[in-house]
Amino acid sequence: MSLTDDYLAAAAERGPKAGAILSAAAPKLDATTYLGRCLSRPTFLEAETYRRLSADLDLLYSALTRLPERLFGGDLAEFARTVGMTETQVGAITRGRGPAPSRMGRADMYRDENGFHLLEINLGSTVGGVDNPVLNAAMLEHPFIADFVAANDLTHAETMTEVVRTILTEAKVPTGVRPVMAIADFPDSYPDLERQLHKSAEMLAPLGIDALPCPVDALEYRDDRIWLGDRAIDVVFRLFMIEDVLKPGAVELLEPVLQASERGHVAIFTPLDAELYGSKGALALLSDEAYRDRYPADELAALDRILPWTRMVRSGKVTVDGEQVDLREYALANREELVLKPTALHGGEGVLLGWQTDAEAWAARLDEAMDNPWVLQRRIRPVPEVFPTDDGTEQWLLTWGAFLVAGGLGGFLIRGSQELDGGVVNMATGATATCCFHQV
Repeated sequence: MSLTDDYLAAAAERGPKAGAILSAAAPKLDATTYLGRCLSRPTFLEAETYRRLSADLDLLYSALTRLPERLFGGDLAEFARTVGMTETQVGAITRGRGPAPSRMGRADMYRDENGFHLLEINLGSTVGGVDNPVLNAAMLEHPFIADFVAANDLTHAETMTEVVRTILTEAKVPTGVRPVMAIADFPDSYPDLERQLHKSAEMLAPLGIDALPCPVDALEYRDDRIWLGDRAIDVVFRLFMIEDVLKPGAVELLEPVLQASERGHVAIFTPLDAELYGSKGALALLSDEAYRDRYPADELAALDRILPWTRMVRSGKVTVDGEQVDLREYALANREELVLKPTALHGGEGVLLGWQTDAEAWAARLDEAMDNPWVLQRRIRPVPEVFPTDDGTEQWLLTWGAFLVAGGLGGFLIRGSQELDGGVVNMATGATATCCFHQV
């Protein structure tokens, strides 16, 4: 019996109604990642499963962040071009790079009978959901859930706390200093996030950071400092994404922050080079058999467990299960087992699921993507999980988001969908999320 099986059996016998859990938790989730809604129970991970996932994600991070040195002789710009960045983006990345790759990120995964498999990994400060412990806390207010967690020696990471530690470490904030941090997004997207960002800023205050949400064009560079009004800024928390750099006037908009960063007058969390390692093009390089001799045995074993077959959409031959085949022919013949994804967009934008697309549309989109910054990835078939309802149970397909932080694995954002054949799952398009407790 798994922890989940034990919980479901206990809930059916003596647990609270699902509706009671939901109605009590929902008011605490307003203006959070959860958008005022959640699933009817937490998820659970046994100690060995958690340990293996944590180790595999560490090895994945190591393999990703060493790609420039292992494949490109340390040339970050060439790595950026190879994974599909434009010259404008390459320029911003090389100017805004950090002294070392950031540890901040979130790996989004499906889980089947054999374990976790990566859909994508987003590295950098743009990952959402770091306010997720608010739901762990809400769930623990139910005596039934609190008793189950205690009886099984379960815990959860305080993701926001771990993110603060990561910021202070990577921005090199001296011990004992309370930094002032601007949470900066592009002017066109800032208004939609403003309310949530102010709530996040309130959560950061007791953790030792004065956080000030703002559009990035509100920041000024003068007197060797970045300023927001009359407040000198120590850290710029970057919410804008690499695709934002392509907007008209974007480079000019970012120039004050990039200049200040280059001169050591402000720290950017996270630097723009983080976007490279989170590119789906980087996953295609990791997946390519041609480079297997570049990785140590432990990294290869982790990649084989967690990373599905992924390739850049390039004309010509490609290796599939040890055989050389024409990529276009393979993709057309195996449409229902493949996903087509842009290399550097976020939030599921542009993703095409072969099994939900007719052959003609698939062929057309494949040809548009050919020799452009797109990847093909093999379909993962996750096993749905069971959640209580007031009068029975129902199945949800879960996307497991595992946070990477300076200290290792820093908690989970888990989104659910009732489209059990898979699909793009995010909160903005109607997903419903939950939290996770794991065994010590």
